[in-house]
Amino acid sequence: MLRDPFLGETFHPDLMWLIGVFDVYDHEETLGAELSIYDPNNRRDRGELIRKYSLNLGYLNYRHKLVLVESLADKLNDKSYDFQGLFDIDEDEAASWPRGEWYELENPRGFLEHVYTLALEVWKDELVKAGSEDRSTW
Repeated sequence: MLRDPFLGETFHPDLMWLIGVFDVYDHEETLGAELSIYDPNNRRDRGELIRKYSLNLGYLNYRHKLVLVESLADKLNDKSYDFQGLFDIDEDEAASWPRGEWYELENPRGFLEHVYTLALEVWKDELVKAGSEDRSTW
């Protein structure tokens, strides 16, 4: 069974693994300042954000990455999936995005489609390796 790298429990391929890295709560002066120069609605900026942050998850191994990409693909194939909901932050939550654009992305589905496309490219070798394994041994 694939385990969460932090909790040791069953790994759940929540899409927050891919976008939670942009949460700047309590890091506004450091990570927040670093991320504030990027516009998540600008394709070039978004590509840099995704490569530098979303796909730079050293704490996830190649198996986690495969399961995460498969989960993302399933959600992208579900035309009714609420991608904006991923970016909604309740006032009572201890979370915040770097800039106002993050709260109302022009195309939240498009953001995650971009993550998917780049993940297939950046993680290609790891995805092939995990895909070739017998999952019952995980």
